[in-house]
Amino acid sequence: MCTTLRTQNVLEDLHFDIKKCGERLSSNVLTVHLVALAAGNGILATVLVVLLTALTAPLHTHPAAVSLYSSPMEYRPAPRLAPALQPPTPPSADTKYFKQFKSIFVKEFAPITSIHFSPAAPHRFAVTSATRVQVYNPKTQTVAKTISRFKDVARSGQIRADGKLVVAGDDSGLIQVFDINSRAILRTMRTHQQPVHVTKFHTLDSTRLLSCSDDATVVLHDIPSQTALHTFTSHTDYVRSGAPSPSSPHLLLSGSYDSTLRLWDVRQPDTSGAAITMVHGGAPVEDVIFLPGGEGVVSAGGPIIRVWDLLAGGRCRRALSNHQKTVTSLAVDGDERRLLTGGLDQMVKVYDLESFRVTHTMRFPAPVLSLAISPDNLHLAAGLSDGTLALRRRTAKANEASTKAARKAALHSGAYEFLQEAGGGAGPTVSATGALGVDEFKVEAVRRRRLKDYDRLLKSFKYSAALDAVLRKQTPPATTFSLLHELLHRDGLKTALSGRDDVSLEPVLALLVKHITDPRFADLACTVAGVVLDIYGTVAGQSALIDTLLGRLRKKIEDEVHFQDELVQVRGALDMVFAQAALRS
Repeated sequence: MCTTLRTQNVLEDLHFDIKKCGERLSSNVLTVHLVALAAGNGILATVLVVLLTALTAPLHTHPAAVSLYSSPMEYRPAPRLAPALQPPTPPSADTKYFKQFKSIFVKEFAPITSIHFSPAAPHRFAVTSATRVQVYNPKTQTVAKTISRFKDVARSGQIRADGKLVVAGDDSGLIQVFDINSRAILRTMRTHQQPVHVTKFHTLDSTRLLSCSDDATVVLHDIPSQTALHTFTSHTDYVRSGAPSPSSPHLLLSGSYDSTLRLWDVRQPDTSGAAITMVHGGAPVEDVIFLPGGEGVVSAGGPIIRVWDLLAGGRCRRALSNHQKTVTSLAVDGDERRLLTGGLDQMVKVYDLESFRVTHTMRFPAPVLSLAISPDNLHLAAGLSDGTLALRRRTAKANEASTKAARKAALHSGAYEFLQEAGGGAGPTVSATGALGVDEFKVEAVRRRRLKDYDRLLKSFKYSAALDAVLRKQTPPATTFSLLHELLHRDGLKTALSGRDDVSLEPVLALLVKHITDPRFADLACTVAGVVLDIYGTVAGQSALIDTLLGRLRKKIEDEVHFQDELVQVRGALDMVFAQAALRS
């Protein structure tokens, strides 16, 4: 009885496996079941008949069935072994380089839409998130300044090349320029009606400012006068990327959601048409950047990165598709040898600028919205969509700074070997201090004229200090009144004269007393005197020195008015004499 039940159970199991696997039933499964059936003690022949009847049709077509029913002497080839594992590919130089970076994460409250490193040491960087722009110290990786004077979401915070000013736009269409130390608002421009997503100082002219907006316009501003110098209107959709040319003060680049890149020339009289128009291929353009030298540009739209040759009229040289999702940001490293791209696939790709091949990949915990690397290549920052600021920092080698400094010094001095690097080192080479060959010549560097103290302070918007600089020294009056005229033109005269005590106000009044009657400066001196009286008229009588100077100024003006009255009388008498002489003749 037990044997019968055991055999019945084995048959049921075999029938279940046949139904489940069909033709895919393996020889191992058959072997197991046949061994179990052989232990049935008495009914093995019956079981084998049933088995062959049930399995003949499906198994004759299966390789396992062929091997089961074939002759024991028939040749069967040995199974092919799996190929041996290839040795792992050695890591690239860039992989070793970027593995030196150590990561820390700083949590913000909103997505980080922009990161920008200052070109000037110590390379502080501005992080734009929500309604504020935070300036970080790269050494301590902590917030040094916070600028939060925005009424709406802030966009595109950028530090000027000298590291003293910060510019940012917001979703209300307002553009503001701040002093990075005092965080005071120095300039305000409202030339856009929609959110401003791009605000960048011109790389070759620090008094110019580029802005791009969702109102489909690109504007070049003059910072001192707070006016729009040029407005370009050819785009038909949001303009959310732009860059000034690093090689020409007249060229601007913009990328739009209408899937076009446009190169603008401010010298063209018609601002409605671009000098060069490049079509990205149907995807909105998220970011654009000039390649080193300004002869090529890179654009990001969708998962595609395109490289354009401006010297060839805007021809597309390469199209790279190494990202799985939209590429949101582009950056070139400080050595100008690598291109970094960040995308919504949480990846940052590193490309070699010579071959445009991916040399390294970095993964982040959230989609990358912004990306920047410091000019000294010591700090890498990525802004993520979940509000995380990912900072990566490496320690500079002992001789790295000196090597870079020597390289730049030799390059600036006209060393010939640096011109030969592009050709693989072919041709004769000389050291930076060695003698030149017969067919070689050294290009002397053009020395920039050093600015006077008052010019430097005026350029930094320090109006009061600039006025003090021309009043303290033996400056010609023409220079002093020229600076006063510039302050009046910038609406900074009241700022320069306010907040003074009797000691700092005395040189101003002495200047007015001395030159109020000079025909060359009388009009401007009267304007300055009026501003001084408006500011300090209510506190007159509190300083004997100031009261004395004001009395002298009043006496000199009264004498000048009396003198002018006498001149008018003399002129009237002369007119009568000339009239009588004309009648007699």
